[in-house]
Amino acid sequence: MNLYSDFGPRRTRQIIGDVIALAAIAAWVWLGVTVFQLVMNLSTFGKQMEDAGAGFEQTMTEVGENLGGVPLIGGGIRAPFDGASQAGGALESAGQSQQLAVSQLATGLGIGIAALPILMILVLWLVPRIRFARRASRARAMVDAEAGVDLLALRALATQKIAALATVGPDPMAAWRRGDETVMRALAQLELRSAGVRMPD
Repeated sequence: MNLYSDFGPRRTRQIIGDVIALAAIAAWVWLGVTVFQLVMNLSTFGKQMEDAGAGFEQTMTEVGENLGGVPLIGGGIRAPFDGASQAGGALESAGQSQQLAVSQLATGLGIGIAALPILMILVLWLVPRIRFARRASRARAMVDAEAGVDLLALRALATQKIAALATVGPDPMAAWRRGDETVMRALAQLELRSAGVRMPD
């Protein structure tokens, strides 16, 4: 498969375009990861809330159990501490929910910021590069075929602009019909050059 043109100027432009496109993709990936990490830092508050709630719940539970063992008054004293323990559990649950929400937001923002520009780059850069590679490969296969020059000349007559055909001769179609080797080779070269393939000697 021909990834690059056989001709220097066009090959240079293709290489520069590839480098720019890959650098742009890397930059957008970096930006998406950076935004993800920045937003994820907000989950620190949720983690602290979870830890505080868990610690408070555990402390109130232990205090309630210890006071609950006191004869005569244990049962009545334990109830407020059990309620406080449940409040600690609710705080812990809220901290976990906040972390989950921040994680989902960070993931959505990170992917959203990177995905759309990268998709646009792929459409504007990768699709034309694939088309070029396929066209160049087909042209090279036609060169290797026994009737390649004739087919390439006919393709040039069908696809090239009138101005380009005029550089080959005053009436390239008539020359092709009578089998003029010089004109046919010039037409084939015209088609190959547009496909980025050099005519073999």
